Amino acid sequence: MGILYQAGDMSYWAIWLFVLFALMAFNEFGRTSKWGGITLFAIVPIVLTVFVWPTTAAPGNEYGTGTWFNWVKTYSALAGCLGFMALRFVHWKGADGKTHYLYEKKWALCFPPLILAINIAEAVIRDFQVFSWGLWEGGYVENLWTMSGPWNVMNGIAGILNIVTICGWFGIIISKDKTRDMIWPDMIWAWIIAYDFWNFAYTYNCISDHSAYCGLALLLSCTIPTFFIKRGAWLQHRAQTLALWIMFVMTVPQFADVLAPIPTTHNPAAFFVVSFIALASNVALAAYQFNKIRKNKLNPVKDELYADTSVYKKVVEENI
Repeated sequence: MGILYQAGDMSYWAIWLFVLFALMAFNEFGRTSKWGGITLFAIVPIVLTVFVWPTTAAPGNEYGTGTWFNWVKTYSALAGCLGFMALRFVHWKGADGKTHYLYEKKWALCFPPLILAINIAEAVIRDFQVFSWGLWEGGYVENLWTMSGPWNVMNGIAGILNIVTICGWFGIIISKDKTRDMIWPDMIWAWIIAYDFWNFAYTYNCISDHSAYCGLALLLSCTIPTFFIKRGAWLQHRAQTLALWIMFVMTVPQFADVLAPIPTTHNPAAFFVVSFIALASNVALAAYQFNKIRKNKLNPVKDELYADTSVYKKVVEENI
């Protein structure tokens, strides 16, 4: 028995690895091709919404995909993907005869942090909701196993801090290469890692026996490209891989429970430690960021907080 997970067959971890690379591959297809992105995040969801999901994600189904949370998460992730594509590609000819782009509008740059904050808030609400269920010994709700405990409150607070520390969105740019990626230079590794710890803890707490996929694999599928394929585009990677995964789960709901299950150990100590790490990392990030704001007399809404770092400067240099 492992510390976090127990799998009845090691071949399930091979399937897990396949899922990780499949998510990364489809993300690249959607990222590097405008029509690939339109197909994956507009055409395919419309077809699935009409012909598939009413059956596979019907309310009360045995795999738990028919909950309000799954439906809201699906469309909020897709909204993020399409909104980011609009920032990347929408343009028009102005009265001055020049070509203007949507990303040049300050109000349009408020969309990425807004959709991100909404997605985090949805999960924070879920953590607090699981705590309210009072399943201190664990149990099934909406056909998903979970265990209530102080970890839900700890991680809910971590998520709130993660929202508060979102910064620098007015510095979002569109890369000058042919892929025209949405680059957020101020979203440096410190925030990304704090987010990853928080989000993994959320999945471990609230979608426990699915978290090897929707937590560990899904987070790696956007974090790896951020550091090794296209730096600065984490939110774009995150939205696309999240949308891809949740569309797959809504279509094949039995995957994580029947076809390739990797359940957690159901150990309260594991829940506590995972959420403690998430809370500690987000407290540390918030403390560092607030101190930086105070010390440099920065406006956390208008200013980019990390413009003086080498990481920020390198991302900008690679994309202008």
